[in-house]
Amino acid sequence: MTTHIPRAFYSQEELDRLYPKELELQLVQILLRHGERTPVSPRFQNTGLQPYWPYCNAARELSSVVMSTKDFTRWDQLKYRRRIETFGMDDGPVIASGPNNEFDTVCHPGELTDKGRQTTLALGERLRHLYVDQLQFMPKLIADSDMIYLRATPIPRALESVQQAFWGFYPPSARTADFPPPTIITRTPADETLFPNDASCRRFGQLSRAFAQRTAERWNDTEDMQYLSKLISKYMPDQAKVAVDSRPRLSGIMDTINATDAHGPETRLPKDFYDPKARAIIDKIAVEEWFKGYTESAEYRMLGIGALLGDITSRMTGSVEKNGRDGLLEVGGSDGRLGRGRGGETNTKLALSGCHDTTLAAALTSLGAFESEKWPPFTSHIAFELFKAKNVTTPSRPTTPTLNQNAPPKAQSWWSSLFGHTNPTTLSNAPQPEGIARKPLSELSSTQREELQDYYVRVRYNDKIMQIPACKAEGKHLEGDTTFCTLETFKGVVDKITPKDWKVACSSRLDASAFPDKVEVAGYE
Repeated sequence: MTTHIPRAFYSQEELDRLYPKELELQLVQILLRHGERTPVSPRFQNTGLQPYWPYCNAARELSSVVMSTKDFTRWDQLKYRRRIETFGMDDGPVIASGPNNEFDTVCHPGELTDKGRQTTLALGERLRHLYVDQLQFMPKLIADSDMIYLRATPIPRALESVQQAFWGFYPPSARTADFPPPTIITRTPADETLFPNDASCRRFGQLSRAFAQRTAERWNDTEDMQYLSKLISKYMPDQAKVAVDSRPRLSGIMDTINATDAHGPETRLPKDFYDPKARAIIDKIAVEEWFKGYTESAEYRMLGIGALLGDITSRMTGSVEKNGRDGLLEVGGSDGRLGRGRGGETNTKLALSGCHDTTLAAALTSLGAFESEKWPPFTSHIAFELFKAKNVTTPSRPTTPTLNQNAPPKAQSWWSSLFGHTNPTTLSNAPQPEGIARKPLSELSSTQREELQDYYVRVRYNDKIMQIPACKAEGKHLEGDTTFCTLETFKGVVDKITPKDWKVACSSRLDASAFPDKVEVAGYE
């Protein structure tokens, strides 16, 4: 399955069960995979598959900001249409065209298509139906986006997808006439943690390559791979055997299959590629290659997705602290230096982050909640929901928390040096922020830990309720429902894989083995 087919809206009976009256929703954070796109690289052109696809009508309607005066006092927009130029038969320039000689709607490799815009718009409308129409959690009409946190990776399809989802959640009719432009947060590629960043995190690159090589060694000579070769080798360059590390790689073959399956008949592969058994084999092996490391290695989880999960959890504890006192919600980045106003968030109730399949699977797998799942389809999403028990008063605490300064120092292993244990400094020697922020449970005062009581976290993936293993234990969940994890337990799971300083961790242990001595099971404190 390449395109996610949403289930029917929750019935009132389901809503009453999924959102019990004794709990009050406080914060919703959505990670959404971008919508349908073209393949990231042209492949299998020997089958007649065109390298340029005609599914990007947005290329007719592009605009850019331009300065219309020399003193920076006036800005305007230049509307334009885009055409793509490529090499011709004699290496001279020609305009790229689609299968039926389309010019103005041609897509770049990896670009969000018309269908991708349609499905992400529909996702926003679906989320609005749940959180506005059914639950009345978010207002029907907004005058600004101060309560909404929007973020996207530097990849255009992720940014465009979160824009489409926001438009679906709050269309123009649900915004006042003087609604100001919303803020969308982005990062430079070197700082990006909204996807597993093997390009900027050197140690994670080592780990991911090692686990990919292990997958190749396990599967390349199996009957499953022979079955794939029997079907597909005739379309491979030089009729090579299909393998995890063939050219194209097995995951690249899957990329083209999924992208073609999601679009029209003008861009289809031969029927051999869509053989159900073959697709099941490809999915199974690709999931192992890309995500098995998260199930076995705490270091893999920390470097690949721990910083993002730390951000998500920090936003939850910030919501808790906001309920306990008036003031700014404390949020921040993945370097551990959280402070008032970092990220531009105050009073956030809804977060929408445009990201990728590898983000969603990494997050769920690291929480121990991806067992038996297939590769995330286009426009999949995860909802992290924070609840508070009703009729419970949040204890107040001093504005400036006190730490035990007289505690004896503890010896630090390589692990605690990366996660943080007793040393409160970062690369810039910035002081730790006030409040809970990203402090691990072991460093919280008794008052701070008490603040976390009566809060619960629930994870939904494409409207399916997910189970975090640590939350099954007695006292770790809402009575009668193990999928409502106590915030303290959820934070404990995430604390174990939240780096103290992601960039330092990324450049550490470069000579160490890629594999732990024994499996470090995901989803536990």
